[in-house]
Amino acid sequence: MFTGLIEEVGLVRSIQAMSDGRRLRIEAQTVLSDCKIDDSIAINGICLTVVKLESNGFWVEAVGETLRKTTLGRWQTGERVNLERALRLSDRLGGHLVQGHVNGQGYVRQLKPLGENYFLEVEVPQSLLRYLIAEGSIAIDGISLTIARLNGNRVGISVIPHTIKQTNLQYRRVGDVVNIEVDLIAKYVERLLRFGKTEEENAPFSQDWFNKLGF
Repeated sequence: MFTGLIEEVGLVRSIQAMSDGRRLRIEAQTVLSDCKIDDSIAINGICLTVVKLESNGFWVEAVGETLRKTTLGRWQTGERVNLERALRLSDRLGGHLVQGHVNGQGYVRQLKPLGENYFLEVEVPQSLLRYLIAEGSIAIDGISLTIARLNGNRVGISVIPHTIKQTNLQYRRVGDVVNIEVDLIAKYVERLLRFGKTEEENAPFSQDWFNKLGF
């Protein structure tokens, strides 16, 4: 489990092919301070396991399913990636609960200065829209962000200068593909409401559905 507060921006130094997957070496400093083999590190929001440690980096392995569901399959050497170590139970939860299980990929449609801040707009898959609300949380490349507004299938976010400087958002350009993880609680609520119901009852929420509940 993670918080979406990025600790440092690492660098992809090596990519090796493996059977139905890839092995990657990530150059880093901060996250190595207490890191050990089998630890989990979120890399651009993807939870991966450390399989080897070096003085200035670490190695992880990704299976084929991860390559298909995330942006990892697009990475090349020199890619700058967001890094966050797994949450300790004693830590403050400064962002929101992030699993490191990517739900889909989105596209950067805008990233422009907005006074001293920045405005980020990301196009997200239609299938994820039901989990998103204004003032709700979303993880983009593992960064915990608050949704400012929704416009169709585009999510608008105001980003403070500190977040730009501390993450790989500073290197993002319009058209870039990013990893999306929606709010964990929203997914569980949906599952609980639909569990054990018929196909008709599991149809998308409607006004009649809310009326039956007294709304």
